[in-house]
Amino acid sequence: PDVCLRLSAGPSAAVRSPLAVQNGFLQMLVHSYTAELFMSFLTNLGPFLEDEIIPEVVPMEIEVVDAKITLKDDSPRVYPTSPGPVPITVALDHVIVERRDDGVFYVTEQIGVGSSVPLLTFGNSWVVFPPLCLLQLKEVPELQRELQTTKIALAEANMDKARLLQEIRKYNPLFQL
Repeated sequence: PDVCLRLSAGPSAAVRSPLAVQNGFLQMLVHSYTAELFMSFLTNLGPFLEDEIIPEVVPMEIEVVDAKITLKDDSPRVYPTSPGPVPITVALDHVIVERRDDGVFYVTEQIGVGSSVPLLTFGNSWVVFPPLCLLQLKEVPELQRELQTTKIALAEANMDKARLLQEIRKYNPLFQL
């Protein structure tokens, strides 16, 4: 992966934002990044992101091009016979995360030179999602395959449940769920 990082401050950073003169401006480019992360990693980030002191707002722009992140659930299984969760893969073609002077993060998808579509905006307590029309038609067959795989896994889990209930009722005919 290619990672470029630039931090500018002072009068030259005024081009980016008025606040950047005082607090600086962080610009980052991540290109061709692939990673596999465990869900516990994301869960354990929470305490580091929560703070009672409001930090100084540092305006920033993070551009992610051609990235793929796979999230795997590493939590202990509730039922040992469960096939376990399927990993989730998030693919990003060209996404820009921008933090402006108001402290709000804006996530946009770059769709051409100089034009972008808002995907997600989050600040202290609100989230705005994009319209559903952004789902590209090339993703539909892949989603249908995933749906079919999930249906098969659900059918297998239901068969296991029925088999286990039958086994329990051999020893305790009055057992109810």
